[in-house]
Amino acid sequence: MIREVREADCREITEIYNYYVENSIATFDTIPVTEQQMLDNIRNIATDYPYYIYEIDGTIAGYCYAHSWKTRKACQLTAETTVYIAPQHTGKGIGQLLMKRLIKECRNRKLHALIACITAENTGSCIMHEKLGFKSNFTILDSDDSLTVIKKI
Repeated sequence: MIREVREADCREITEIYNYYVENSIATFDTIPVTEQQMLDNIRNIATDYPYYIYEIDGTIAGYCYAHSWKTRKACQLTAETTVYIAPQHTGKGIGQLLMKRLIKECRNRKLHALIACITAENTGSCIMHEKLGFKSNFTILDSDDSLTVIKKI
């Protein structure tokens, strides 16, 4: 079931996120975050942007949200997306379901474009974003370490 985030979700969201901090390069973070840092993040984002949870039997299986991409006025109708799935639930289509809901809500909020920054090694996320209509635009950094995909909505 997909629902909006609640502050009580913070512990499970932190656990999912920190799994990827500690076991991958998907987050671009190198140090696990605290629950307080995640709670502050949830509060800041959910105030202005959609933030969704995928829940199975009372447990969070994944989450996604949109957030500000740039602070300049001309970029106000563009948002960056974030999606993380609990490792035991990857490959089940949960990320795609969450992202479809997020894209729909971003359209409803009159956003014009969504951006996702994905590490090139994260092939599952790259494939999912392609299926959702995101197009690879450019690579950030001097190698194929990170790519940015964009979807006009």
